[in-house]
Amino acid sequence: MLVDDEPDITFALGMGLEDNGFIVNAFNDPLLALQSFRDKKEKESFALVLVDIKMPKMNGFELYNEIRKIDDKVRICFITAFDIEKQDVECLIRKPIVIGNLVKRVRAEIQG
Repeated sequence: MLVDDEPDITFALGMGLEDNGFIVNAFNDPLLALQSFRDKKEKESFALVLVDIKMPKMNGFELYNEIRKIDDKVRICFITAFDIEKQDVECLIRKPIVIGNLVKRVRAEIQG
């Protein structure tokens, strides 16, 4: 799952990941992403959730907390262009993102 309020980013990252064999469910609205996560959880789970931190309606940390209420084991990586303390999050990917680096990081996170 990929959640970022900027359509250009979800399109570019989603295409890059799909071109490398990943199935991507991309969302520009965190509320829709949360609903999809709830619906999907009943059937199967996501291997990884990539979440932008700064978004309208619900920021990435709020979305993280809501997802954790549903599934406390799913891997979640934050995406940001802002400086934050890395120890505050499990996984942090900084913008701008190079697709090759993202693919390596996603593979590493999924494999644990």
